[in-house]
Amino acid sequence: MEKAKSQSLEEDFEGQASHTGPKGVINDWRKFKLESEDSDSVAPSKKEILRQMSSPQSRDDKDSKERFSRKMSVQEYELIHKDKEDENCLRKYRRQCMQDMHQKLSFGPRYGFVYELESGEQFLETIEKEQKITTIVVHIYEDGIKGCDALNSSLTCLAAEYPMVKFCKIKASNTGAGDRFSSDVLPTLLVYKGGELLSNFISVTEQLAEEFFTGDVESFLNEYGLLPEKEMHVLEHSNMEEDME
Repeated sequence: MEKAKSQSLEEDFEGQASHTGPKGVINDWRKFKLESEDSDSVAPSKKEILRQMSSPQSRDDKDSKERFSRKMSVQEYELIHKDKEDENCLRKYRRQCMQDMHQKLSFGPRYGFVYELESGEQFLETIEKEQKITTIVVHIYEDGIKGCDALNSSLTCLAAEYPMVKFCKIKASNTGAGDRFSSDVLPTLLVYKGGELLSNFISVTEQLAEEFFTGDVESFLNEYGLLPEKEMHVLEHSNMEEDME
């Protein structure tokens, strides 16, 4: 009885256009591959097999049920996976799936670069009016101060890797409180969220190696839990692989 019920449920899933289970993913992939194939370049035998494996059939069709329930033959597997075009198609399919997932799960504003704040008023407005879910990292710097240029470069890289974090920089002389940010305390990093100061790091480069890089700054901020998890790393890797083809 349970076996018949399981088979019935399985057939119900097979008849749908989009699936989340293992078999559904396989069938979605087959359909995606068939649709992305150039009809002029596909061998008739291969095209027919792909069509049979991806097209939904009537539940009353006995041959269709047998075709869906049987395991993929070695020949069919080789036809789908044997050449470079199949690898590229699979990569595109994986990329599309991840983009769909990214769109469903992503929320909140996106940034991606370091904002230059020109005044103390702009600084306060950024802190007070930004969305409460946004982490804001502000670098207070001055030209000619050791470590400031290197930190700005590192934050530019981090802004691209963490687009959900708002990275900003402002010259100490433009804050309206330059006497509080003398060269002795620069570079300074201030981290805010929801209008509240989370962390205040003065002379931050003293806590890094004499010659530091983006990864060092990233590790430092992660020590204090100030950066979210990187998102879509696999997607970016897939994009790089596709660009190299």
